[in-house]
Parts: sequence; C-alpha cells; structure tokens
Amino acid sequence: MKTLKILSGGAAQGLVGSLAPTFKAETGFDIVGEFGAVGVMADRLRAGVPTDVIILTAALVDRLAGEGLVLRGSITDIGEVETALAVRAGDPPSSVKDAADLRDALLAADAIFVPDTKTSTAGIHVAKVLADLRIAGEVAGRLRVFANGATAMRQLAASDARHPLGCTQSTEIISTEGVVLSGALPPGCGLATMYTAAQATHASATRQAQRLIALLASPGARDLRNRAGFVTDLVS
Repeated sequence: MKTLKILSGGAAQGLVGSLAPTFKAETGFDIVGEFGAVGVMADRLRAGVPTDVIILTAALVDRLAGEGLVLRGSITDIGEVETALAVRAGDPPSSVKDAADLRDALLAADAIFVPDTKTSTAGIHVAKVLADLRIAGEVAGRLRVFANGATAMRQLAASDARHPLGCTQSTEIISTEGVVLSGALPPGCGLATMYTAAQATHASATRQAQRLIALLASPGARDLRNRAGFVTDLVS
C-alpha cells in the first residue's frame, strides 16, 4: 500500500479525512496520519518520525522551518481556527457574550473537558483564560484534561456529568459525534489560530506531498474547509 505520512494538529483531522478520497483517487496514495497536540507532533518530527507533510500552527511551522525540518518554500496557509465552547448533543447551548458570561458558564459546569494544557494550542489558551478570569483554582478539580481536543470531545460526549462543558478548537468540536459547537470564546478571551501545511525536508513522497498541500488550500476545497471549522477568507 502506498501511503503519504502526515503529522498534524488535531484541528485538521476532519479536513484531511474529507479530502482523503479525492487524494487517493488522484494519486493512488492513502493518507496515514498522526493527529494530536501540536507540540507533541512537532517533537515527533524532531525525533525523526518518517513524515511527508505537517499541518501545525503557523508559528510552529515557521520555527520548524528555521530548524531545517520543513521546506520554507512549501509553507501554505490553510485557514484560521477559533477556540470555542462545546456541549453534549441535546444539552442547551451555553450563551456567552462577554468575559463575565464565560466566567459564569465555567463556574456553573461540574466538568470541563479540555485538551492538554501544556502542549496543545487550545489547552494552553484555556489555562490562560482561567487564570485571567481568576477562577483557575476554583475549577481545577473539575478539569478533565486529555491528550488532544478530539479525545476531550469524545469524553465530553460520553460524560454522565450533570452540566459538563468543553473547550477546544472549533474543528475538533465539529468533527466529533455527540457534541455540538456552542460558539467561539467572547471578545477578549478568544483565540484564532492560523494553521499551515508544509512539506517535511526529508519527505519520501515529495510529489504527493505537494499535491496534498495544494488540495488543502485549494479554492475547490473552500466549502470543505468551512464545514470543518476553518475560517477561509484569508485563503485564496
């Protein structure tokens, strides 16, 4: 089986999955991916894991280019992803218009499902927001921290808590069955993160890597990006 190997933040998992059939039809290659916290994926590349394409935050991809691990000329923006709130399917949405609303919503939750607060983009931001709202200590015992946003959302979907809440990147919420996007974080608390794709310096399937990157950012995939939760206005 011919495969293209990718390392990606969880934010892009749904988009990659939606493009995989088209990519296979065009190239004959299957996509074999690892999806997780961006810091962990970057360290996997640094450790020498065979990789053709990476899809990570723009800042991290730029850093990896500086380390000689990806080709700077191949770096391509895919779109921005907002950090957002999630509820279980069937639960009432959490209406959050400002920081005070967000503080109240977090304090009202008896379980808060989030990705890794040290290595994932959304998790690091959640930790900052809790500190800024001065409730980090108060909700610490209610945090349910998982390796990545997709896992956190699956656990939210299965939760038997009375009033659980999730917070991760919108793409991971949209792609998880059993949870519903409840809106982006409010002004002053939000985070929109640009994700980019790039070819690994030591890619073995270079032509196919270039094709996947082109597909990810193509005008023809705009609707797929939008449905997956990417803000596409910045992508031509």
